[in-house]
Formats: sequence, C-alpha cells, structure tokens
Amino acid sequence: MGANVIYDGRFSPNPPGAMTSTANCDTAAALAVTALRAGRAIIEVYEAGFSVEIKPDRSPVTEADRRAEGLILADLAGLAPAVPVISEEAGVPAAAVPAPERFFLVDPLDGTREFISRNGEFTVNIALIEAGRPVVGVVLAPAVNRLFVGCGRGLAFELPAGDEQEAADRAAWRPIATNPAKPGGLRAVASRSHRNAETDAFLARVAAKSIVSAGSSLKFCLIACGEADVYPRLGRTMEWDTAAGHAVLEAAGGAVLTLKGQPLGYGKAESGYANPPFVAWGRRESAIS
Repeated sequence: MGANVIYDGRFSPNPPGAMTSTANCDTAAALAVTALRAGRAIIEVYEAGFSVEIKPDRSPVTEADRRAEGLILADLAGLAPAVPVISEEAGVPAAAVPAPERFFLVDPLDGTREFISRNGEFTVNIALIEAGRPVVGVVLAPAVNRLFVGCGRGLAFELPAGDEQEAADRAAWRPIATNPAKPGGLRAVASRSHRNAETDAFLARVAAKSIVSAGSSLKFCLIACGEADVYPRLGRTMEWDTAAGHAVLEAAGGAVLTLKGQPLGYGKAESGYANPPFVAWGRRESAIS
C-alpha cells in the first residue's frame, strides 16, 4: 500500500494524483479552520487574564498554550489519526527515535513572551512535514487578525481571519508574494525577545536600511507578503517555531537557509528538533555569504 496523504481535508490512501498542490491547499484550508478555533481559545485567555508558569527549560507557559494545544491535537487526531504530531507542549520523541517521514509540527502559541507582554505579536503555528520539508503551513496571529497559509511554491495566501467558513472559502484567499530586493538596502525584521550581538553584526553587514522588531513566526509572514526582506535568527529555535512560517515564506517565493547556504530541514531528531542558526530571505538571490 502506498503512503497516505491528505486529500479533500482528510488523509486517505492513494488518492487520485497523489500529493498535488490542490490536495495541499485542501489541507491548508482544514488546518486554517483549526488554527482559528485555537486562536479563539487563546484570545479568551488573553482577555480574561492568566498566570504564568516557568518550564524546566526556563521558558514561560500559560493556560492559553495548553488549551490551544489540546484543541489542535484533538482536531488533528480526527483529521489524520495515523500521522504523528510533534508539538511544543506535548514533548518530543527521544533523540534515538528517527523522525517520521510525514508528521505535523505544532506550536500552539508561538511568542508566549509576546502574549504575556500583551503586544499582540503571537501566533498559532501548524505545519505538515514531508521528507524533511515543510509542505503545508498555517500561521494565525489572532490578536491582529492575520492568517497566512502556504501550500506549495507559488501558493501562498493571506486569508480572512474572521470565521471558519470565510477562511475556508478559496475565493476569498488573497495571493501573496515576496518582493525582489530593491536598491538602497534591505528591510529587516528581527526578533523582539531574542535579538543578540550576532544578529546586529549580520544586519550591519547587509546594510539593512530599516529594522523592525517583531515576535513569533509572524516575521516569516511579513517577508512572505512583501512587508520585509530578510529575517536573521542567529540563536536557538525549535522546529515547531519555524516550520509553518517557513512553508508560507517558501510558497511566497522566499527561502530559509542555514549559515552554510543550505535549506533549513526538519525532522532533526538527533538534535531534539532544534534548529541551527538561519536567515529567512524574501528572494534567494538576495542571500549573501
């Protein structure tokens, strides 16, 4: 029996055409609905007030993280029960266990520090990984009502973020694309909470004409829709932090490269699903060594 893929919003064996761009966008539509549901749960906590706990890795977690993750995991179990899910709060497999060929990566609340500081720059991230690549990604920024999906090269969209029915209506999807590099310097976006000296040195080297600080995977999406050109992340991140935004950016014409110029890959079980430093580019030809 062949591999299972998502088709018409569900996993089924050997659908016609196998994994096509249409099937990927069907998947993106289903995941966008899930992200909106999780986003509502997050906003309920955001508006009602919450306490903050500190996890063993010294990162913060709130009730919103847990509520959103529970909702997403339940939806994915119904959508694709045979496909493994790796999610921030649920933990990851032991490093000795190889990554699956196909799996979901979930960050139910990316940018918890932004959530705690109430600046609105937090996101829901859901991605589907195939053979080490993010082939479908959904990023929702619920506090600012922005919803992005990527489902293959040339298939990046900003969706209405109001309700599930509107978001699932393909006719309402607005195509987005990165901008070619313009003379006079790149527009950079950098981490609000994790900017370091290496990042500042990189930004000086590319002579960025403007630098905007932002939180979460929203940075990838700002590049994907042409509002910025480059995002260096020269500190530690985890795969669930980046996969969904990576899928959106790549679909919009961008690239996410390691400092060796290689595409950032996924399923790095040996590293505990940690990423190396990378740079996200609006256009690959803009990349410098």
